[in-house]
Amino acid sequence: MSIKKKLGMGIATAVLGVGLIGGGTFAYFSDQAEATGNFAAGTLDLSANPTTVIDVENIKPGDWMTRSFDLVNGGSLDIATIDLLTDYTVTDVNGDNAGEDFGKHVRVNFLLNADKHDVPIFSTTLAELKNMSPDVIEGNFFSAWLGERGGKLAAGTSDKLYVQFEFVENGQDQNKFQGDSLELTWTFEGKQGAGVAK
Repeated sequence: MSIKKKLGMGIATAVLGVGLIGGGTFAYFSDQAEATGNFAAGTLDLSANPTTVIDVENIKPGDWMTRSFDLVNGGSLDIATIDLLTDYTVTDVNGDNAGEDFGKHVRVNFLLNADKHDVPIFSTTLAELKNMSPDVIEGNFFSAWLGERGGKLAAGTSDKLYVQFEFVENGQDQNKFQGDSLELTWTFEGKQGAGVAK
């Protein structure tokens, strides 16, 4: 056998040996363990019942109307804060309001309960409320409104709120508001609390 054949045979044998070492199988003990995880997000589901807080006609200065409604947490997470956002539009039927805002003449008295209509925990006009976004369950002036659960609306619970609307008699000429109407929109925005260790 020539030297070339011997060298070629030796290289081929070496390559085959390395291939068996790298790609061969070995007998050894083994074991496996598997772990899984699942993450399910909770829900915030805030609703107001009834959705129409007030609907009255033929009011005059000095009239007041008391209404109640429920804020309901139908979700699986506690609601830590509920901001009240106020908006309204005024229809000036005679065009004689001369820039006077009807909302400045409608006072909102937030009441603690039905038995104490004459002791509001906070009073403001719709015009002033429109420029605020108070938390209705904790902080600000609403802390007593829903305080029985420590400043939160727990999952699966509701709170009954009482509010009084008053067309304020200011002792001045308010004839410009005859026939006018005000359409109110209250938006309750619920937010979760801080994250916690689970």
